[in-house]
Amino acid sequence: MAEAQESTLRQDLNHPESRKRALYAAFASKDARFDGQAFVGVSSTGVYCRPVCHVHMPKYENCTFYETAAEAEAAGYRPCLVCRPELAPGHSIADASANLARRAASLLREGCTSGESLERMAERLGYTDRHLRRAFQREFEVTPVQYLQTCRLLLAKSLLTDSDLPVSQVAAAAGFKSVRRFNDLFKERYRLTPTAVRKSARRRTPSGDRVAFSLSYRPPYRFAELLAFFRARQLEGVEAVDEHAYARVVRMQHGDEEVLGWVRVADDERRGALAVTMSASLLPVTSQVIARVRRQFDVDCDPQAVHEGIASLDDAVPGAAVLGTRVPGCFDPFETAVRAVLGQQVTVVAANRLAARIVERYGKPMDTGIPGLTHAFPTAAEVAALEPIEDALGVLGVIKTRSRTIAEIARLLEAGDLRFDAGAVVAEQMERLLAVKGIGPWSANYLAMRVLNHPDAFMETDAGVKHALPHLEPKERLELAEQWRPWRSYAVLCLWNSLAE
Repeated sequence: MAEAQESTLRQDLNHPESRKRALYAAFASKDARFDGQAFVGVSSTGVYCRPVCHVHMPKYENCTFYETAAEAEAAGYRPCLVCRPELAPGHSIADASANLARRAASLLREGCTSGESLERMAERLGYTDRHLRRAFQREFEVTPVQYLQTCRLLLAKSLLTDSDLPVSQVAAAAGFKSVRRFNDLFKERYRLTPTAVRKSARRRTPSGDRVAFSLSYRPPYRFAELLAFFRARQLEGVEAVDEHAYARVVRMQHGDEEVLGWVRVADDERRGALAVTMSASLLPVTSQVIARVRRQFDVDCDPQAVHEGIASLDDAVPGAAVLGTRVPGCFDPFETAVRAVLGQQVTVVAANRLAARIVERYGKPMDTGIPGLTHAFPTAAEVAALEPIEDALGVLGVIKTRSRTIAEIARLLEAGDLRFDAGAVVAEQMERLLAVKGIGPWSANYLAMRVLNHPDAFMETDAGVKHALPHLEPKERLELAEQWRPWRSYAVLCLWNSLAE
């Protein structure tokens, strides 16, 4: 039933009335796979909801559907207090990789508290701010400023609901420089005061020195497999992974200031969400922390679409295509890039050992109060400043060629010639990676998958892929994988997982 509804939904998108009927049917089904793909504005109540909202089903004629929360708010609707649109999964990077407006939207969501100007963002994306505004409005039917305001308001609403932070701290954490401006815009958009939203919250956790929030995903979600992946690669001093949760040290820039803290991620399967807790010291970079956790844990994946795309994997490896498989991303792109270089032609255990030595010698010591979390990984600037790099890393057991590759990646990142942020174009960054001496196709694809969240990376020479498909040569494995586009990264994970099982 659900599969048929989804098929109908995809076929009817170009016909407005048919599209509305399909979306209304999806709304009536409460199927979590449609969560985040559309929002419904209900004219009789003045609120907009997620497709999974369990309120009384409104009449068909009272419903208007929007692609984003920002569009619904621009039309005058306020967010539902029951289903909380701020918790909806976002758009997959697969939809956004080559689209300027969606790349900009990703940067706005992640940096809504950074204060970066639209002009600077457009420059990072390689366009004029005028062209960016035009493309953004054509795609989303709202201006970048309106979209940014919605991102900030929804972040504030989440903090009001899930924490007991004072309203002034909520406003600051959501990127508002003035509490008065925050209150005015909140009342204008939602016709409610921040205090009223707080009083209506069903669940609040005492903040103290930590803040908790939820990130909804589309089930099924194989969280245990993600944890197993991270646990096998746990970086001593930086990460702590047990049977139930992932925790790590966080070191980020907020303007000219460095912000330090920690974050912990567990699964709340009953609610279909990740339970994220972070130290209160990270409040100034809340939106960045949320965005990085979303990417690391592949929260925005549409598991049904992926499964349909790689189902034929079972013909090659019976039972390998498992619904709900996620691709593990990363929290710190430079850290992961260094570890990818260290892991070339050595075991995972050996690569972990080398990375731990780098942390111990050059990482930043921290007192998190959490066992196992003692250091932050050195930044690209700090590694680029190590001279000569061959000696600095050589004493730790890193061979000269890999030391030089690590130094070159650090230099390119510092110069802005290599980008690992949400607005980067995957094809361009892979080309720049391949130009680095010591980075071959395996490393470039691995970094595209883990760091750039590219859903269509494939490593035909990878040892795990080779063991899962032992009767094929690399060229034959690559040809076989063509049928799994654009989800080949998920096929790789399924092949790796099949070996573990």
